[in-house]
Amino acid sequence: MGMTDPIEIDPDIHRSHTLPGWAYGDPALHERQKERVFARSWQLVAPADSVRAPGHVQPLTLMEGCLDEPLVLTRTDDGALHCLSNVCTHRGALVVEGEGHVRFLRCRYHGRKFGLNGCFQSMPEFDGVEGFPTEDDDLPALPLERWGPFLFTGLDPAQPFADWIGPVQERVGWMPLDQFRYDPTHSRDYLIDANWALYCDNYLEEFHIPFVHGASLTGALDYDTYRTERFAWGNLQFGMGSKGEPGFDLPAGHPDEGEPVVAFYFWLFPNLMLNFYPWGLSVNVVRPLGAKRTRVSFHSWVWKEELRGEGAGADLHRVEMEDEEVVESVQRGVRSRLYRKGRFSPRREVGTHHFHELLARMLS
Repeated sequence: MGMTDPIEIDPDIHRSHTLPGWAYGDPALHERQKERVFARSWQLVAPADSVRAPGHVQPLTLMEGCLDEPLVLTRTDDGALHCLSNVCTHRGALVVEGEGHVRFLRCRYHGRKFGLNGCFQSMPEFDGVEGFPTEDDDLPALPLERWGPFLFTGLDPAQPFADWIGPVQERVGWMPLDQFRYDPTHSRDYLIDANWALYCDNYLEEFHIPFVHGASLTGALDYDTYRTERFAWGNLQFGMGSKGEPGFDLPAGHPDEGEPVVAFYFWLFPNLMLNFYPWGLSVNVVRPLGAKRTRVSFHSWVWKEELRGEGAGADLHRVEMEDEEVVESVQRGVRSRLYRKGRFSPRREVGTHHFHELLARMLS
């Protein structure tokens, strides 16, 4: 079996089967996911304040190790921020090869010149070329959206940004997100020998919490009231606090007003986790490096440092180590010739079922 077999997920979780085991390691399916899933997704690319002054340019690679798309952020004299292709429209050389402050963009290969908004300006030795220049000679521009302290872009997003981020804004938009401070001391990357979707599977289901994270989380979370809520392009797990655990002081009129929420665990399709705790935010970005290799980046943004060591978000490294062990174990298991596919717990695997539905839809 392989990618020639269609992946179908029944929308009724009571009848549905999971992804087949082969889907977690098939190289051809991995390549298909790059174009059908990741090239059509919103991706977090930079902190919102990374390019502030007019003339500032910052090259970046969109989803390094997966899409590997060369881009550049620029700010023009009018203060507008742009996300452009960093590939010259003449012969494909990289235009900006280092961060800096410039008045225009010039490709060092043959001297083609662009404005900081990506518009073609000039090209030496091109006299007599017919039908030149056209819009095709401009650097392609990508959509760029700011939310809180983050910038997002995508090559061809499958949904409007407002639809994608909207449910998060509804729940946490009352927080002073622009005041959250990046904390590099609690930020790091993890390399995992497993398919990226297995990591998402594990994150999205509630089932494993008492089994894998017994000592780490069950004291802080009330497992009986833990639940998942779906929306169009993501879902939210509610971490309800055990008695006495520090929780959010939710404002009047909040959808969850009066509930003892200690953690909002958001997942946005396909590979972004936004974990809000009373102390701040832990951002997890899951990037495939191959069919069976994944990089997970943890970025901490602090709101209330004095709450850092308390509750469900106190020891994220330990929780991650517990998750990595079990995910790598599952990767070894799903390649078994004797394993085909599993079933879902309607109570505890709502999020994983939702992920499989969206993945199957994008791949079809």
